[in-house]
Amino acid sequence: MAQYARYVGPNGIVHTGRLQHGKIQDIPGDPEILDLLTMPEAQRRDLDVRAGRSQKLPIADATLAVPVEPRAMRDFLVFEAHIAGMKKSEPGDGSVPPQWYEAPAFLFMNPWSVVPSGADIPMPPFTQKLDFELEVAMIVKDTVRDVPIEEAAEHIAGFCLFNDWSARDIQGNEMRVGLGPNKGKDFANTLGPWITTPDELEKYREGDRYALEMSVAINGEVVGTDNLRNMSWSFEEMLVHASRDAVVGAGDVLATGTASQGALSERWARAGGELVIPPLQVGDVVTMTVEGLGSISNRIVEQRSPGHTVPPARRTYGPDRL
Repeated sequence: MAQYARYVGPNGIVHTGRLQHGKIQDIPGDPEILDLLTMPEAQRRDLDVRAGRSQKLPIADATLAVPVEPRAMRDFLVFEAHIAGMKKSEPGDGSVPPQWYEAPAFLFMNPWSVVPSGADIPMPPFTQKLDFELEVAMIVKDTVRDVPIEEAAEHIAGFCLFNDWSARDIQGNEMRVGLGPNKGKDFANTLGPWITTPDELEKYREGDRYALEMSVAINGEVVGTDNLRNMSWSFEEMLVHASRDAVVGAGDVLATGTASQGALSERWARAGGELVIPPLQVGDVVTMTVEGLGSISNRIVEQRSPGHTVPPARRTYGPDRL
């Protein structure tokens, strides 16, 4: 098929386009990308042929919008080397817990926090350890439930890059409660730059994985690399697990979780807690690149939130009864 993007045209309106020869070509009628991928093939091909007759914009000059606006996002944890590195800074013997190997764990994320490549990321309040996470996101094509493995591939619309921005000090405090991260992660997620359909990646396929080189850079300096082939579960297996006894909606995001070396926190954990690469600061630009999928880039800017707080808990269960 192709690579499809949403972008802001010269008129300020968000359009749908097809990437071709380094340019975004407008698609007649501006259909949603998921509508394009689910319409009859002859109809879609006709729109592809007519793309660019009204507008052709160099990709470098385009202001991108998020390719889809998901109703739900699930962030998995499918890179064994990453979790092995992170466990080095946690209580215990530093090994991967046996429960991790049983099924691909995931958490839900805030779909209202999604931003496109090129958007500014305001520094969250109260953090001194802003971090990133290098990931790939699968976009689900259809609303499904209880998908068997032999049918999973037909429900994949395509793939994007995904950056799960994380305030590590806030996240660490939250997770001591035993529930999981919340304000440490809900402020921003980058999704983009466009959707690449599965057939475009067939040349990279190795069994049920894709051999795609991945990297992340801060201010142009590469600080982490991995390969997507190192996933411990395939995208199809992720969809099977997510849809078991649950609805996964069209346009929903299923992200891989962090690649090995894809977050500063992993480097810190492997160094015994030493901040061998400093946390992100205002002015830093984070760029992620995945072979076959493109690049996303965002700059950290000054804090914009007023940082409202709530008081500590009011004790209703006295210390003498704890």
